[in-house]
Amino acid sequence: MTSTYRWTSADLDALPDDGKRYEIIDGELFVSKQPHFYHQMICTGISTLLFNWSKQSNLGHTVIAPGVIFAEHNDVVPDIVWISNERLPAALGNDGKFHSAPDLVIEVLSPGRANERRDREAKLKLYSRRGVLEYWIVDWVAHCVEIYRRQSSDLELFVTLTKGDLLQSHLLPNFTAQIDALFTDLP
Repeated sequence: MTSTYRWTSADLDALPDDGKRYEIIDGELFVSKQPHFYHQMICTGISTLLFNWSKQSNLGHTVIAPGVIFAEHNDVVPDIVWISNERLPAALGNDGKFHSAPDLVIEVLSPGRANERRDREAKLKLYSRRGVLEYWIVDWVAHCVEIYRRQSSDLELFVTLTKGDLLQSHLLPNFTAQIDALFTDLP
């Protein structure tokens, strides 16, 4: 009989602080290297747009790479989240981590099959189960943004935005961004 070890949040606390990103999804450990320069440029650009909109609208908060601990076997670090003022009190724990779903989660893809599987499959399923209302997958190589929206109980692909499209969300009234502008300085 084969036994598969299920990683927990306590296991993460025991791992070295070595610059790698460690996440657990359904007890499976995912390890990522430091992200690519262009990955970080996209994160900075999107988070700046959302941060500025959040300050102006006063409807919520934009956070880069927060800890989200849904359960001991589901402990992740999304690239960017936006959480409404209504959800924040229930979600934010005394440890400074979120313990329930933010409204919007954004993951910027890192190249590689394992990284894409984590974001497109494992995290999509996790965020869907845990009540995230909208999930954006940003592909800086293909210059597109996939928007998944909650339909009944699941997150489903709503639209894929590419060059010439306008990024908007019903969660973010009056927020708009040109897709082209997100990828301006990338090859």
